[in-house]
Amino acid sequence: MSRYVLALDFGASSGRAMLSEFDGTKISLQEVHRFENEPIKKQGKLYWNFPQLMHELEEGLHAAYQVAPYESIGIDTWGVDYGILDKQGALLENPRHYRDTRTIGYLKKTTEILSPEALYARTGTQAMEINTLFQLMSQNETDTISRETTMLLMPDLFAYFLTGTVSIERSIASTTQMLSAVSGKWDTQLLKKMGIPTEILPPIIESSDSKGTLLPQIQQRLHLPPIAVTAVCGHDTQCAVFATPAKTDKYIFLSCGTWSLFGAECSKPVLSPQAARLGLSNEVGYGKNITFLKNIIGLWLIQESRREYARQGIYYTFSEIESMAKAVPYSKCYIDPDNPIFTTPGNIPQRIQAYCAQTNQPVLQTPSEIFRCIYESLAWKYRTALEELETCTGETYPIIHLVGGGARDTLLCQLTATFCQRPVAAGPVEATVYGNAAIQFLSIGAIDSPAQAKKCIINSEKIQTYQPQSFPDDAYHAFLHVLHH
Repeated sequence: MSRYVLALDFGASSGRAMLSEFDGTKISLQEVHRFENEPIKKQGKLYWNFPQLMHELEEGLHAAYQVAPYESIGIDTWGVDYGILDKQGALLENPRHYRDTRTIGYLKKTTEILSPEALYARTGTQAMEINTLFQLMSQNETDTISRETTMLLMPDLFAYFLTGTVSIERSIASTTQMLSAVSGKWDTQLLKKMGIPTEILPPIIESSDSKGTLLPQIQQRLHLPPIAVTAVCGHDTQCAVFATPAKTDKYIFLSCGTWSLFGAECSKPVLSPQAARLGLSNEVGYGKNITFLKNIIGLWLIQESRREYARQGIYYTFSEIESMAKAVPYSKCYIDPDNPIFTTPGNIPQRIQAYCAQTNQPVLQTPSEIFRCIYESLAWKYRTALEELETCTGETYPIIHLVGGGARDTLLCQLTATFCQRPVAAGPVEATVYGNAAIQFLSIGAIDSPAQAKKCIINSEKIQTYQPQSFPDDAYHAFLHVLHH
């Protein structure tokens, strides 16, 4: 007899409620509700549209139960963002969005308190100004954070308004730069150094632990029974890692969507000065597994370029963009996808042209050339990340598992295989949702073990493999020259 859970996944531009069915051998997904998840701007500041998202979440809960009686709910989002509750348990304001500019300069400010090497040795986290640590420092400077308030990261904030339970799941906690890489506990000494009150931090719970059941008023309003809310890996990347259909012990996962998370699973954190210098990060996944990874801007560059052309009245589908890029045999120039000029919303094509001019490369003229440049630059960036990971771990990884939306993109998959000189196994596209659902099925006892969960996901999806092709060596040297310009 089939069993059902509901996966709620908040992505960069939309959220989905995905009803997930387990029939004993495979997991099937059905989208029952989709909604926009765009930040809102108020007085020059970017926020999550939290009240609207809670409304949409409840719509998803109701719609899914009309289809099948699910037993559990799991919520995942991207990392680092949070909301703050006052002492009565009300949200002080809409949570700020990580693309807000308030943290600019805070990375430099922390070096006056603690060196980057010392910060990395404590947390094992790549220092990025979007991290929760810097967001809290910024907030504390402009609006002192009361010791009587409570911080909840986004998946835990949604769960709190469903259940009233206050806790933070470990995988999402590991994105904050506030967790000790050695003890796995909140680094209260670090927070005190940075002037952040440690009283605001809730207890940490493990992925697959219970978050409680739906509040009676929600049950009544939505005509639902007392359904369990399960702490899945709150960080969407770690849900995707859990769902990676690997058949070998050693492999690279590439979770490719708006961001690209490129990494490998390790038995313990890698805290070397070299890893710190290269900007690699140790995050925690299901079962406290360490994922040693590089954060790379991903298909955001394609998505935001597409939005810019739409603002100009030129509309492209994603398949048209891929075809346009394929029609260009090779890129005449490259960009560093992670250069700060590409991280904020706006005219990405124009910024690419300016970047090419500044780095003494030919200035691209057509949308096709710009799209080709983005694809090739991303694939070369994956090559540099592969080399850095292998150097830091001393391992060789024979295959890359590319999961997430990028698995649909045949050009990106083939370029990645060719530029990295590794086979690329592409899929599943919905890795995050599969991981979210599989952790819930483990929690309710429908699936016996993580190994069985992987088998069920492999049974559920067709995986496409891309083999490496040859490429001219001087192309990679040209990219490295731009990268170190």
